[in-house]
Amino acid sequence: MSTEKSLFRRISDLVSCRQVLNLMVILGFMLNYALRVNLTIAIVAMVKQTAKNVTDEIVTNGGTNATTTAAPSSAAGESGEFEWDAYQQNFILGSFFWGYILTELPGGRLAELIGGRRVFGHSMLWASVLTLLTPAASHLSYIAVVILRAVLGFFLGASWPAIHPMTAVWIPPMDRSKFIANMMASSLGAAVTMPICGFLIASIGWESVFYFTGGIGILWSICWFLVVFDSPATHPRISPEERNEIETAIGSSTSKKRPSYVPWKSILSAPCVWAIILTHGASVFGYFTVVNQLPTYMKYILDFNIKENGLLSSLPYLGKYAMAVIASALADYLRKTEKLTTTQARKIFTTFAVMTPGLMMIVQVYMGHDRAWSVAIFTIALFLNGAVTAGYLGNGLDIAPNFSGTIFGMANTLSSFGGFLSAYMVGTLTYNNQTYGQWQIVFWILAGTYILGSLAYLFMGTGELQEWNNPPEIGAKPRETEEGVPLNQTKTPQISS
Repeated sequence: MSTEKSLFRRISDLVSCRQVLNLMVILGFMLNYALRVNLTIAIVAMVKQTAKNVTDEIVTNGGTNATTTAAPSSAAGESGEFEWDAYQQNFILGSFFWGYILTELPGGRLAELIGGRRVFGHSMLWASVLTLLTPAASHLSYIAVVILRAVLGFFLGASWPAIHPMTAVWIPPMDRSKFIANMMASSLGAAVTMPICGFLIASIGWESVFYFTGGIGILWSICWFLVVFDSPATHPRISPEERNEIETAIGSSTSKKRPSYVPWKSILSAPCVWAIILTHGASVFGYFTVVNQLPTYMKYILDFNIKENGLLSSLPYLGKYAMAVIASALADYLRKTEKLTTTQARKIFTTFAVMTPGLMMIVQVYMGHDRAWSVAIFTIALFLNGAVTAGYLGNGLDIAPNFSGTIFGMANTLSSFGGFLSAYMVGTLTYNNQTYGQWQIVFWILAGTYILGSLAYLFMGTGELQEWNNPPEIGAKPRETEEGVPLNQTKTPQISS
């Protein structure tokens, strides 16, 4: 036993527990997106393709399965196994969001109560198991796939807001922008997943996509439960120095509990909360529209399908992740050195990340008829949008770390409707009318959405800790505002020297 502890101590001297957490979160969000989009890539090879089927699919799919064109172009010419028409395909792909929306808010609150480790870990584990069952469900019936994908969305919906409560107890306030940037690894996951899945489909078959992503997801989940823990106080291998550094910087101890109830009245009446919700909704709406509708625009207006070029289709995702990392590191540096207050940093980076893409859409209105300009504008818009990690995305941790999961759950619930709304908007405007003039209307709407979202945060956002972050228990005297840890962590285990 002493030898084992000595080995753990030597490992912890080389790699800190926070570094391990960072790596696992990065990989987790990469896999999170892989489990989400694997079907949108594989479905091209799964379905028997006809000229009418392909045309109907592109026109009517909206925002849910536009990325199906990411599969190898040769796959479209091959005979798939299933005779699912465009309606059935969209029914399958849209079902993911039915479950996804349901667990955003409950997932965030549950992570606040029991810790993010279990919520995020089980979310990924069971989503991975369901992914392995997708080929079997496909051969059973398309309704079986619809049910499976809805349940898969139910599990993955809880994963995103679960990270914020974990951030509150593991990451010092001045380093949280960089940690929140790990969530943008989902974009990195998209960049990696598309070419890998395309290769697997061409080499082995569409079933391999689900076995590969599901198998990797299960392996990651096992590692997650072995090396990640809810707080420094409950980590069996953390060094006393690292634990003390974290707890001192956060300013809380394991004897302090998180509130046992949510002060809904204070949260719902707080302008700073609505600033996050509205800006996140606008940003994600723009992101869904650009990413999901771009192939349709490129095909019908510019006679060029961007998704046929694997490298080109990956550039916006890679760029968004790169910007997220760069902007977050810069924001934390400016806050640490007191060159900017937290409020100033959040407002500046949010404006940059959300308003600038809106201005780019105005340029697209006038220059979008040119293929090179269109690719450049969309790529730059997504690249700049990555800076949201230094802006509003982690702002819930500034204003109310005890309820950061709840706040992000509220914001993500609203933004999840962005995919539906964006699909409906584009479909309504361009159905049987694929003209540049109609797409200009789409770009104007995107520009207005982006700009209004950034203005909402500019006027209502703040980085100041709110008084209702730590409300008094019912019947108790008011206490000072402070951060805390999940309710179940009330005992401090002994740490061997």
